Amino acid sequence: MRPSFSSGAAPADAERMYEYFVQCCKDKKIQTETGIFAADMKVALLNDGPVTFWLQV
Repeated sequence: MRPSFSSGAAPADAERMYEYFVQCCKDKKIQTETGIFAADMKVALLNDGPVTFWLQV
């Protein structure tokens, strides 16, 4: 089953929520890296453990 964002927030609202989340992480001194909001990205993942968890937020 693939994730879908068809019922997601409007782009302007989603960007505000994204920026708020990023700032909350930074305020808590959580190492945070960001890119351009809504940009297409290629992501690589190296699993180093017995399981992978899919988180729905």
